[in-house]
Amino acid sequence: MFVDGVGGRIVETEAYDPSEPASHSFGGPTERNASMFGPPGRAYVYRSYGIHWCLNFVCGKTIGSAVLIRAIEPRRGIDVMRKRRGLEDVRLLCAGPGRLCQALAITREHDGRALDEPPFALEPRGAPVDIAPGLRIGITRAVDLPWRFIEAGSPFVSRKIPKDAKTRY
Repeated sequence: MFVDGVGGRIVETEAYDPSEPASHSFGGPTERNASMFGPPGRAYVYRSYGIHWCLNFVCGKTIGSAVLIRAIEPRRGIDVMRKRRGLEDVRLLCAGPGRLCQALAITREHDGRALDEPPFALEPRGAPVDIAPGLRIGITRAVDLPWRFIEAGSPFVSRKIPKDAKTRY
């Protein structure tokens, strides 16, 4: 995933469905979440706690579904990301949705934009990777759903999934 040529490989996501109360689309369309009710393949960008921008990919057959992009492994434009974030440690540049958006300069301006058009660029992953499911982070409702997915063993995720985590499908 790249924004104006800066970015990397997605290593952590969380899924949200309009049927569960942790989703921004749960209560129906609002001015804030309108992009979630548009066509799939668009960005839904919102402010978290009035501080950080968060990027979601609108997707799925059910209107109001989205996937929060929680972390990427930086691959291109690392110097640009370091300048934007004001730090050197490559592992921390995009480990978390707020950090990721700051490193990629994603703001509300990107909300509703098509993910297959500039400034966005998506590339296929290539070789398959092991994916580990776990519980989502930073929510208080629907906390038992194992809809967080990380690339197993990646040092670029925001938090590892505990080995003793109990999840259900």
